[in-house]
Amino acid sequence: MDELLAGLDALAAEDLAPLFGPALLDRLRPLLAAQNRLAAEIARTVRECEVSGAAEVDGLKTTGSWLRGHAHLSTTEAARVVRTGRALVHLPALAAAFTAGAVTAEQAGVIARVAEPEHLAAAAEQRVDLAVVDAVLTDVAREAPCADTAQAVHHYIDQLDQDGPEPDPTEGRRLAIVKHADGSITGRFDLDAVGGEKLQTALESVVQADRCAGDERTRTQQLADALVQLCDNQLAAGSLPVLRGHKPRVIIKIGAEDLFGPDSGPGAAEMGSGATISAARARWLACDGAVTRIVMGPDGMPLDYGRTVRLVPPQVRRAAEVRDGGCVFTGCGAPTWWCDVHHLLEWINGGETNLENAALLCERHHTKVHHGFRVERQPDGRWRTWRPDGTEI
Repeated sequence: MDELLAGLDALAAEDLAPLFGPALLDRLRPLLAAQNRLAAEIARTVRECEVSGAAEVDGLKTTGSWLRGHAHLSTTEAARVVRTGRALVHLPALAAAFTAGAVTAEQAGVIARVAEPEHLAAAAEQRVDLAVVDAVLTDVAREAPCADTAQAVHHYIDQLDQDGPEPDPTEGRRLAIVKHADGSITGRFDLDAVGGEKLQTALESVVQADRCAGDERTRTQQLADALVQLCDNQLAAGSLPVLRGHKPRVIIKIGAEDLFGPDSGPGAAEMGSGATISAARARWLACDGAVTRIVMGPDGMPLDYGRTVRLVPPQVRRAAEVRDGGCVFTGCGAPTWWCDVHHLLEWINGGETNLENAALLCERHHTKVHHGFRVERQPDGRWRTWRPDGTEI
């Protein structure tokens, strides 16, 4: 591993400015092959981590959650790596080509679908020679673009179940959301025909009701605005499921001087998810009675209940949600609505019910902390986590 890192350091130190077209392409080709080989080793290692339960060492349940929390992979990418690692066990031809750098990580992830449990079971029932399928699909991946590989895999899976029972449409539904540094989000979703029709019908009703003369928004902007409006309507109606004993709400943290001041104040307000917005935008949201306003300051809601109350009251929970933004256990990305409020010093041992003694933890990590793990908030506001043996994660 040290030699590999040293080699990468040497590559990074090379000056590319003197190189031109052919020389750059000659440099790029082996780099791409090396990238594929590294991806294959990652997938193979991830599989062994999954088999051995290695993520438990850091208090996490699955290898996928470890990849999201510690390697900072997106939900979609982490799932692809895990799926690929599992599939390589059943697809030796793919594994060999991947290890040799002839197949990309994306192609391997696509072909890995044929080794999902339901597809393996269907192939075994129909006496499909999986070795032949493995070899054919690997050859396609070697010679053809990724889109052709995906089409070949899709065709194979369709052929497995030509006359089977109508599949459950919910099994193919997926929604992946990625949050960016500025708090904005992008996403990808896959819906069956019926689910897609429901979504389009709901969005179209809002789009058509909001048409006005001089509207210069593009079609995609209209649909995005309609989706946000649907969320607004549901939040305002108050009929959404209760989360941890509280109705879901949009939370904004802003100093009193910014809230009541005249300036636009870029980045002066922080939302519950950690995104920052301007003071002007916060004032706009605060005008809506369906939005809960939290003012953090000496004149705001009382946050310290001492030992007169054991269960954390709503005001303290909302303040903890604003401060922590989700589970504070290292490597966990659980949102606020999955979390309990944990007493850092247990109430039964003299701990007070206040913000200083509170930490947001998801159910799994709340249990972990009560079984030896420990979380602690540093003076700079950063949370740190220790294993039962005293080593830090």
